[in-house]
Amino acid sequence: MCHLFSHQPQRNYESQTRSLRIGGHCTSIRLEMSFWDTLEEIAAKERMSLAKFLTTLYDEVLNHHGEVNNFASLLRCCCLIYRSQGAMTVPEFQGQPILDAAE
Repeated sequence: MCHLFSHQPQRNYESQTRSLRIGGHCTSIRLEMSFWDTLEEIAAKERMSLAKFLTTLYDEVLNHHGEVNNFASLLRCCCLIYRSQGAMTVPEFQGQPILDAAE
């Protein structure tokens, strides 16, 4: 089993810091490339740029919880939820925006 994990491309777990503007404030987020790839895939399915998707997600979390604690961890969990749902091919999500499924 460890072979499955240990032989993955190193690029998958190399981290990258990206700067973006959320709510009028500049911030930096550091994630592993696998997470950035997944977030880009989600954004594309939502027909948004990555920046727009992240801003929309941030705003929705802020509206729902009143604050956003540890946005990088939230993004990692979003990727895990997305992957656990089979990249949203589960029948109950077909035809629905991915963002609505997380509410």
